[in-house]
Amino acid sequence: MIIDNDFAGDPDDLYQLVHHLLSPTVDIRAVVGSRLRDGDPFDPGPDSASHAVAILHDMFARMGLKSTELIAQGSNHPLASRTEPRPSAAVDAIIAEAMRNDVDAPLFYVAGGGLTDLASAVLTEPRIAERMTVVWIGGNEHTGLATPPPDAMPIEYNLVIDLLAGQAVFNDSELTVWQVPRDVYRQCLVSDAELRLRIAATGDLGRHLYEETIAVTELAATQGQGPAETYALGDSPLVLLTALQSLFEADSSSSRHQIMPTPAIEDDGSYTARPDARPMRVFTQVDTRLMFEDMFLKLQEFDTWLSLP
Repeated sequence: MIIDNDFAGDPDDLYQLVHHLLSPTVDIRAVVGSRLRDGDPFDPGPDSASHAVAILHDMFARMGLKSTELIAQGSNHPLASRTEPRPSAAVDAIIAEAMRNDVDAPLFYVAGGGLTDLASAVLTEPRIAERMTVVWIGGNEHTGLATPPPDAMPIEYNLVIDLLAGQAVFNDSELTVWQVPRDVYRQCLVSDAELRLRIAATGDLGRHLYEETIAVTELAATQGQGPAETYALGDSPLVLLTALQSLFEADSSSSRHQIMPTPAIEDDGSYTARPDARPMRVFTQVDTRLMFEDMFLKLQEFDTWLSLP
């Protein structure tokens, strides 16, 4: 597995990272710290990918992990065009892992932010497209499957980070995509009571995760949003759809999806159907019970293990 996320942004990616790191069946080969869009409220400066890497090093240290060689920085800049890759250490790591010939296990590329570095990698080495499955949290709702939420961003948050990269992946590449669009990742709500009692109560790591979400809710309150007793951990389906597949006839069997030809993404974030395009999965429902209960219990187990003499 390669993990790619904008770790300087919404802390839901930290929950996803920790959950994946605590999942024993997952062989994580690289963790990419990727960029946010310019002017993003979480990190408005030009160095958000660099900041993401610093946060990754901090999280590894909090978990006692020494394998920081897995961390790779993505580009701090979006694609300039759909045909020009942005070189980065992350691009090199993605290509190197995808082109290995000494493993038989399937390679999943799980992305919870923009797609700059994946697009750059496939533009640099198109052969990686046949060697991985991309699980992406992002993109607008599909007509006939869901409607946008009230006052929705016209172009979904993760797609607008690098619209050209999204087009390079959907429109121009042969990558196999499993998409978790906005209407589905918005299903991934946890209550503040759950965060207090099932996350914050599980030692220093859990308290840190909880404090990161509280900082966001407090900031939102100053901007006239809320109050709310829930928080969306929208990146967590990356764990559910990979680490928590079924044993027999292995698949993401507890969640629901539709198969459709991969549509083209237009400049306004909408889709244009392409009946002859390669197939993709669009998830319509995710198993939040399994996903969150597994995360709560793994954090509890980890805290118990740390306290052993």
